[in-house]
This record gives sequence, C-alpha cells and structure tokens, in this order.
Amino acid sequence: MTTSTLEPVTFGERPLHIEDVLALANRKVPTQLQSDPAYRERIAKGARFLDSLLDKEGVIYGVTTGYGDSCVVAVPLHHVEALPRHLFTFHGCGLGKLLDAQATRAVLAARLQSLCHGVSGVRVELLERLQAFLEHDILPLIPEEGSVGASGDLTPLSYVAATLSGEREVMFRGERRQAADVHRELGWQ
Repeated sequence: MTTSTLEPVTFGERPLHIEDVLALANRKVPTQLQSDPAYRERIAKGARFLDSLLDKEGVIYGVTTGYGDSCVVAVPLHHVEALPRHLFTFHGCGLGKLLDAQATRAVLAARLQSLCHGVSGVRVELLERLQAFLEHDILPLIPEEGSVGASGDLTPLSYVAATLSGEREVMFRGERRQAADVHRELGWQ
C-alpha cells in the first residue's frame, strides 16, 4: 500500500462513494470496518435471524432454496451447509482474461460494502475476512467474462467466495498462489 495521510475508508453504514472505490482500487488508502458495538450487533443479529429461520425449517432464498429460476426447488436441511460450496463451484466457469488488480480490488470493495448493510444474514467474520483481503491485497483471480443471468455477478463473485473458503488461486505479494496456502501463511482457519 502506498503511504498516505488520507483517512481510511470505513466499510459499514456509511455509503461508499466512487472516489472511495477508486482510491481503494489504486491502494491509496487503508481500509477498516465500522467498529462500534451497535453496528456489529446489528450484523450479528441478522446472522442470528437467519440461524433461527433454519432452526424452524423456514424457507430462505438461496439457503433452503435454489437460485434464480430454481428458487422453487427446496434444498433439504442436510444439504444446506454444502450449498454455498456447490454454488461457487458450479458458477466458477468464467472465461477470458483475468480482471486486473484495480478491478479486482473494486469488486472486493463493492461486495464488502453491499454485505455491510446488514440485510444478507452474514457474520461479522465474513466482513472481517473481506476487509483483510483488501488490506493484505489478496486478489482472487477473476475472469472477465462469465455471467449471463439477471444479476450478472454470480460467476465473478463465485471466485471471491471460493478464495474466501481457501479454494482456487489468488495473487498475493506479486505471486499467483493457492488461496489455501495464503490462508495458512496468514494464520487463518
């Protein structure tokens, strides 16, 4: 990261501006997560709500159902834990050149900010790991071409999800590396 006197970009309730994304993409500013206890509790509350729905065998899009047109397909509870891995494996079919480092950082920043709204049921630990990817400049290798679905982001984000899980490859310290090796090197479980 370049030395800077700029304030860190804080991911949380505050909107992210295009200038923030540009500064992050060019590694001109550090990052941090909003740290106040009320914000973190709101994120944790969303994750607990999702867990409570699972305990009640509730219907949760993308957790106990398929995605897109498959949203009417029920996923049995004994398969729920495996579904995310299946999703990033199935959608990891991108083609073409890889996104450059700046574009990849922008993807990570946009995804992190989207999850920071607290309506996705994610845990604080996921937000912390995405922020750590930006801070340590761990860049998933994301092909430029892929999705044709309504959201258009399933294929590129599958590469992010896979590397967060320790699968596929990343660029780290100028080298193409296995994500699992980088996780181990940084002491992540």
